[in-house]
Amino acid sequence: MKISFVQIQNFRKLKNCKINFGDQNTLFVGPNNSGKTSAMEALVKMFNKSGINFNDITVSNHKAINEIGRMIIEKQSNPDEIELKWDHLLPAIDIWIEVLNNEMQYVANLIPNLDWDGGLIGVRLLLQPDKSEKMYSDYIEKYSKARELENKASETGKNIKIWPINFCDYMKSKMNEIFKIKLYILDALKIDNEKDIPQEIDYEMETVFDSLQNIIKVDVIEAQRGFHDPDTNFKEIASRSLSAQLRNYYNNHLDPEKSPTEEDLNILQAMEKAKDAFDENLAEKFKDALDEVENMGYPGINNPKIIIESKIDAMEALKHESAIQYEVPHDNTIKEIYHLPEQYNGLGYQNLISMIFKLITFRDEWIKPSMRNKEDKIEPIHLVLIEEPEAHLHMQVQQVFIKEAYKVLTESEFLKDNTNFTTQLVITTHSSHIVKEIDFCDLRYFKRLPADKEHQISTTIVIDLSKVFSTNNEEDPENQTRRFASRYLKTTHCDIFFADAIILVEGVAENMLLPHFIHSKYPKLNQMYISILEINGRHSHRLKKLIETIGIDTLIVTDLDTASSEGKHAAVEPKRNENQITTNYSITNWIMHEKQIDFLLDKDNESKVILADNEFNSSIRIAYQIPIEINYNDEKKEALTSTFEDSIIYSNLELFKNIDDKELYLNKISNIIKSATGFEDMHSKIYEEIRKTSFKKAEFALDLIYLIDPEKIVVPNYIDDGLNWLESQLSSKGLLEEGA
Repeated sequence: MKISFVQIQNFRKLKNCKINFGDQNTLFVGPNNSGKTSAMEALVKMFNKSGINFNDITVSNHKAINEIGRMIIEKQSNPDEIELKWDHLLPAIDIWIEVLNNEMQYVANLIPNLDWDGGLIGVRLLLQPDKSEKMYSDYIEKYSKARELENKASETGKNIKIWPINFCDYMKSKMNEIFKIKLYILDALKIDNEKDIPQEIDYEMETVFDSLQNIIKVDVIEAQRGFHDPDTNFKEIASRSLSAQLRNYYNNHLDPEKSPTEEDLNILQAMEKAKDAFDENLAEKFKDALDEVENMGYPGINNPKIIIESKIDAMEALKHESAIQYEVPHDNTIKEIYHLPEQYNGLGYQNLISMIFKLITFRDEWIKPSMRNKEDKIEPIHLVLIEEPEAHLHMQVQQVFIKEAYKVLTESEFLKDNTNFTTQLVITTHSSHIVKEIDFCDLRYFKRLPADKEHQISTTIVIDLSKVFSTNNEEDPENQTRRFASRYLKTTHCDIFFADAIILVEGVAENMLLPHFIHSKYPKLNQMYISILEINGRHSHRLKKLIETIGIDTLIVTDLDTASSEGKHAAVEPKRNENQITTNYSITNWIMHEKQIDFLLDKDNESKVILADNEFNSSIRIAYQIPIEINYNDEKKEALTSTFEDSIIYSNLELFKNIDDKELYLNKISNIIKSATGFEDMHSKIYEEIRKTSFKKAEFALDLIYLIDPEKIVVPNYIDDGLNWLESQLSSKGLLEEGA
């Protein structure tokens, strides 16, 4: 048994969002403010039936809620008619569980009809009005009184607003009183797989909440928030310490005095001997004091005699601040060993230890009777939710945690022997290091959509990346996307899943200098999270499926790669009217579908943009070298380039010409410019120098960064055009304003 998927409705910007769950791990990724945390909080709040507040309701629904309030005041509909209008306005979660035939006993109370014979079982957790008639009459009373008072105030020249202004205003104060979460049974036969539209509920299919709680046990590790955060839970902070968790674990599971076994007999005997010895010592120490008391007339004849008897409590041993200590690393030759209290360990390791021990506790509280408050049946599904585990952890520790977390949750002989009990782990993260260690099929990408006529605010959808990386992807039978993208991203970085836009660059020089250009010359882009990936132009198309699936605007900065149209298409110096072609695959097969250099040199910018094959209105633009007009000895010349390096040179010819530092690699270029007999001679020699196998692109870029202020470097025209396009593209979607 396992959770197949959930569908969240009307919770913040999650208007209608389906999330497929992995068999083991599910990782929520996406840019900031895309809805990851909202999805996690929706799961926690709805499962716990608590904590839902008015601000959790999707903002675009407020207008319709106020319309209900208007109808109540004007009594245009009876309560039963108004009740139906709430269905598509309030938070709800549909939970769909995959059930095998031999697991039917667990879901007997949730079977939709007698024809059900295994497969999906669905339930809806739905926030609904409770005692509607009472709520409506209360609102009418309070609304009427408020308007009456406002009218009286206006007569005295005072313009004031009195609660409740409208029904939304009323709900803000009355949310927990007038609404509650109810559970309804759904029918798998009514699932709309094409449109993912939540099905209409049958009010007669309401059932008790325990029916779900007996199937799914939910445990949560919340994000580690700072003291400045208004949502900081100080009790939670106090409970994170290892000593506190150990006390709790010992008290519930290990305490030999509560439920002793044969294994505990030795320790109980030892504790009894220690108690007797301690009591004898206490009696001897207090003998004189007690004798003095007796001399004062106590206990006399009929009063109880004073005796001193200790109680050795293992729990008490874990209460003091030094109960948990860390041994300081030391040389083996040193006899004295030093210890530090728990609070002296770094925040990162405290957080790691706390999370690991919580996972252990979650596991044992689930499957071990001694840890449970009542000896009822074990829930077949254990759902563990972790929010942003990367807090305070450096890269390597993040990676260790995510690799080991699921193992910790399932490290049990009981679970190995009882395969019908399932653990599912759901994690939200902003860490590319964590993403690296997860199978990309387990990623769920949260995509932020701009406001439109239907939704007055931005909304979120969730993209199941298993459709891209699955080995069963029918659209990619050779699995090129999975093979290349997963290998490449895991060896570089995975921040593509958190970026607002992507720039694919040709090589190391572009990768070094482009961030400098953006920082110094494109301040609006500099506000955004732009992921720059160094990828050869011959391979960038292999990310096509991933880029189009996540619907992210992408700029490809690549080389023209001029070649002869004859023979083996050897690289040649770019020239017009020579029947030259490009060998760049991204130009010829992905974006431009054109090989001839003469055509490519004069293509307008609009022809270099394609609309991605998705529903997100995302675009992909290619930027390759275009002619550069320069002033050479007071003559206008057209410099044709085919690499980033010669484009930089011709865009900044005077800067390179004036370099005079023999220790710098750039001095070679300067000497070529100075010694050339004419433009054509310079053009050919620069091309040949850059084409040499000995040409060091990284050193070229580093020298440029060292020698010249990036603000003084002219950005090559093809890159400038591309970055301006990207800036305009993000501005049109309101992302630059959001990031500001």
